[in-house]
Amino acid sequence: MLRQQPIKKNWWDRNWKWFVPVGCLGALTALAAFIAAIFLLVAGLMKSSDAYKGGLAKAKAHTAVQEALGVPIEEGLFIMGTINVSGPSGQADISIPISGPAGKATIYVAAVKSAGSWTFSTLVVEIKESGQRIDLLE
Repeated sequence: MLRQQPIKKNWWDRNWKWFVPVGCLGALTALAAFIAAIFLLVAGLMKSSDAYKGGLAKAKAHTAVQEALGVPIEEGLFIMGTINVSGPSGQADISIPISGPAGKATIYVAAVKSAGSWTFSTLVVEIKESGQRIDLLE
């Protein structure tokens, strides 16, 4: 009597149960990495602007901000706003989160670049806990 040999399964039939979840997880991980890379690139570009650096430096050096937040003052990661620069001209409207040992705050910067130099029209630090606003242009 002839014995029937079992039907040999192909690669997909043998491996689909682990391949589908691993493939989906891999695709989601790649998408998350892509989004994170774009976010870090944009944040890095904003942090390298002179409007950002100037506003942050003035806030860190201001005595009222130092008293409200304590020292050292560190900048946060999530910068919001826009910076448009085209050669010697441009504009910036950004908010920069900062914090110190005594609390958190946000720096609001509005500036215009003309002839290669930034001029601040708004430079205010708002303390989160108290709502106090410190005008750094006065």
